[in-house]
Amino acid sequence: MRSVMLDPDQLVKAVASGKQRGTDPQWRRAELRYVDLKAGRQLQITTYDATQAFTANYKVGDSALVEALDELLDLPFANWVVTTATEETTVQAKTPHTALVSVVEKAQAAEQQASHDLPKERLLPESDPVFITLGLSGKDGKLKPSRASKYRQVEEFLRQLDTAIDDALAKKHLRVPTADEPLRIVDLGCGNGYLTFAAQRYLTSVKQLPVVVTGVDIKEQSRDHNASVARDLGVNAEFVVGTIDGVELPRNPDVVLALHACDTATDDALARAIDWEAPLVLAAPCCHHDISAQLRKAPTPSPYAMFTRHGILRERLADTLTDGIRASLLRISGYRVDVVQFVESQHTPRNTMLRAVRTGGPVKGGSVKKEYDDLVSTWALKPKLAELLGLA
Repeated sequence: MRSVMLDPDQLVKAVASGKQRGTDPQWRRAELRYVDLKAGRQLQITTYDATQAFTANYKVGDSALVEALDELLDLPFANWVVTTATEETTVQAKTPHTALVSVVEKAQAAEQQASHDLPKERLLPESDPVFITLGLSGKDGKLKPSRASKYRQVEEFLRQLDTAIDDALAKKHLRVPTADEPLRIVDLGCGNGYLTFAAQRYLTSVKQLPVVVTGVDIKEQSRDHNASVARDLGVNAEFVVGTIDGVELPRNPDVVLALHACDTATDDALARAIDWEAPLVLAAPCCHHDISAQLRKAPTPSPYAMFTRHGILRERLADTLTDGIRASLLRISGYRVDVVQFVESQHTPRNTMLRAVRTGGPVKGGSVKKEYDDLVSTWALKPKLAELLGLA
């Protein structure tokens, strides 16, 4: 099928997945299709690891395209499915030297979709009542152009939440909810509740999970606005006024969300989640002023002066150090942590998310604690989260 995949007039889509017995391919899945861009027609290759997708485009006729395709074909995927306008060919590896090949002719020719902006499967469509009520979409159910970035942020958040909850339930880190004992989800620093309501809507209407969500924000205006939206939607959501570090809930939550809480407000949220022993935590940090200010004041350890000499590099280093330290402290506190890519908000270029699942009690000693101690000692840092956890 290599020649078919190299022919933009034949290929509709090709998908590689699975792994042959006893192998471990670099990618979990790969998808190929041709797209029409301003630079001309290109083969778009999207590869997936365990947490995120990577997309690269290769111009038709370029040797780099051939090299990229051959590299994929060399990987020990278990299955390849290659679709053209008239047939679908499946190649399934049976042994290292044999494969089962099946060809199914398509009764009706598929339209080759070469547009860059293909319709994407949405977890919640833009016409959903929650988006209309929140003002992201008009009464006609069409997304308002000025709210496209917020809609994209909500959509990507739901994908992360969906993956995290499925994984936590499958591995029994998160209890199975019932009508009498629904999942308790708290959104710390919820603002106008876009993510709060989207989470409630998706988990109850699409995934059919019993949940109750609570939004916490310091502003009374947010509570009043969100309570009104909840009444209009008729959903099971509560909103309280309070600070992240001071709010008291009647019962500890199962899932803690803290998306784009500014600077050390993210540390406050993580500290509360750890104190609650929340099974699942999703936090997308915003600005990182605290560590950045400490880097400006403290002497730079050798030989890293080249990173702090230039302002833009120092800021990026502060971002990395801050979230690396947070991930380490979560691990020390008994969580398995993944740092994954998350869409940026309309206010900040930061686009990482800390996804943490509680797997045990606090770690006593060990390599994780030593790595953390060595890091903060080398850079003379006093992280806010460590202070909140009594580890400073």
